[in-house]
Amino acid sequence: MNIKHIVEQDNTVGGRVFNVLIYSLILVSIVTFSVETLPGLDEGVRKVLSVVEAVTVMIFTLEYLLRLFVANRKFRYVFSFYGIIDLVAILPFYVMSGIDLRSLRAFRLLRLFRVLKLLRYSKAMRRFARAFTIAREEIVLFAVVTVLLLYFSAVGIYYFESEAQPEAFKSVFHSLWWAVATLTTVGYGDVYPITLGGRLFTFFILMVGLGIVAVPAGLLASALSKARVEEQDE
Repeated sequence: MNIKHIVEQDNTVGGRVFNVLIYSLILVSIVTFSVETLPGLDEGVRKVLSVVEAVTVMIFTLEYLLRLFVANRKFRYVFSFYGIIDLVAILPFYVMSGIDLRSLRAFRLLRLFRVLKLLRYSKAMRRFARAFTIAREEIVLFAVVTVLLLYFSAVGIYYFESEAQPEAFKSVFHSLWWAVATLTTVGYGDVYPITLGGRLFTFFILMVGLGIVAVPAGLLASALSKARVEEQDE
């Protein structure tokens, strides 16, 4: 069977087996990564986890090399989204091997990028990507409007509350935290208005915040429906 079909397609037995293998290894890697953070682990367990990590990385490395080998445009694959994710998923192992510099331990966080490798094997995620493409203009417009609303909210609450609470609302920039917490309807309660004008203004912003939560959900739901129809037509 053609290696290219096995690596890049999932409509063959070999392709499905390859996908299941990589998918399973990603899950194993995620579990071992989490287990490593447990305090007081036995040294024997740590050695087993290290062996599992080494074997997993070797297989991921082989996968990366195979994808590079079968790619029609190799540089395009290397610098593509999935190509970068595939590389970053194995990079921390080789960076940390034989090196005990504390500053380089941050590279271990890049192992979390293996979670993103799951995107390659998920039809649902591909449908989400198509839905974002369909609703791209609306989402961009909504994001711009949201940023403007955040700024206007910060300015408004600053003028209402800066005199009453000079420490909490020192400037528009300090007020942005309140604007984010309020517009997203999270309401942490660490910063809140105490003046009548500030409270009325907050009520208005909360009503707007409900719309900010609902609008993108509606846009995506509509786009996902269109994406599913397009997928069925294909």
